Amino acid sequence: MNTFLKTKKGASQSGFTLIETIVTIFIFGLLMIGITAMIRAIMSTSKQQSLTINNVDGARRISGVFTNELRNSAHGANGAYPINQATATQIIFFSTAPKNNGTVSRVRYYVTGNTLYKGVIHPSGNPLGYGGTETITTLLTNLSLGANPLFYYYDGNYNGSTSALTQPVNINQVKFVKMGLVVLKQNTAGSTTTSTINSGATLRNLKTNLGN
Repeated sequence: MNTFLKTKKGASQSGFTLIETIVTIFIFGLLMIGITAMIRAIMSTSKQQSLTINNVDGARRISGVFTNELRNSAHGANGAYPINQATATQIIFFSTAPKNNGTVSRVRYYVTGNTLYKGVIHPSGNPLGYGGTETITTLLTNLSLGANPLFYYYDGNYNGSTSALTQPVNINQVKFVKMGLVVLKQNTAGSTTTSTINSGATLRNLKTNLGN
């Protein structure tokens, strides 16, 4: 009988009391909350880094396509001048680059709000013209231009530091065009950190004393 009581008493003393169990659960809960918060922070940081890379790389790709199309500018299939319009937020020109088979397409880059769009019309009809449907593509949705223009235009004297032509631009003077893309590095609410991607090209069929 005494042996049984001693065994029962020893077992009771070696176990957890109710208070100890509650404290243990509480501490475990705090640890889990901390670990969960840390994992979320790591994932959020990784996501933001991915967004930054995607935003900047996307702007660089668009700039590359834009300069290629400018370099391949040409008179339109209907005899139109290579540049149709040159404003701070929109440029319309004719280029052989979109189809890459000698067809001269009408290309339009323009910004509305914080979004950059591209519109293309391939020539059609007899005689050829550009009255067909314009295919519009959304290129970037995270522009942060502010009061800055998207497009800058230069004449044949441009040497890399010459001032841009003032608006309204005389399209007959334009020989070099630069696009200045200012994009948010992190496409999140309240983000203000930006990256600027500048690209430009000479319109080969219009160049005078420019070597590129």
